[in-house]
Amino acid sequence: MVEVRGHGFLLAQYVPGNSLIHRTPLWLKFLVVAACGTASFLIVDWAVSLAVFGVMAGLFLLSGAGFKRLLGSLWMVTPILLAIGLFQWWQLGGPTAARIVLNVLVCVVAASVLTATTPVQELLDGVVSISKPFRRFGADPERFALTIAVMLRSIPFIAGAFADVRDSARARGLERNPRALVLPVFITTVAYARQTGDALAARGLGEADDATLGQRRE
Repeated sequence: MVEVRGHGFLLAQYVPGNSLIHRTPLWLKFLVVAACGTASFLIVDWAVSLAVFGVMAGLFLLSGAGFKRLLGSLWMVTPILLAIGLFQWWQLGGPTAARIVLNVLVCVVAASVLTATTPVQELLDGVVSISKPFRRFGADPERFALTIAVMLRSIPFIAGAFADVRDSARARGLERNPRALVLPVFITTVAYARQTGDALAARGLGEADDATLGQRRE
């Protein structure tokens, strides 16, 4: 049995509470996240991006999720944003680099506000409701929500597997050996994927697709 470890994740996990943010309707939270994503393409002034980031960080703290969780969400993307920021600063200058980095941070914090104040099941039910109008185009809202659920469960596991393998390799003095890092993570991830697939198949998920595929072949 592959164990899911409690390592950090890009987005903050749900924190029970009764704050104003917790009681905000889910559709409004979705709207705020979508607005932040859209704004990241429209904002051209880093000072505006900084102000929006401050507002979203304030909402996160207002929810009672805690400053430590906020830092945890930001820390996960710090190495990537540092590389992006340095490259953009070299190519386009400091103000543009700051705007791009801050816009990404705004999106991360906005999504973290959503996940920190909404139970996973409620979040998935909301995804199903929002996706229902797309049934006419052949979309399956339930499977879409299931995909998100599997993703939310899998990414922390993979991150945890890498952290465990890295610590083990460091203890053996092999932290600079790519094989000692990549191969165990690959094997563990494949085992986890097969276990997840078996669990879904045991619940009858995927059988409809197989039947449809068989009809098409006939």
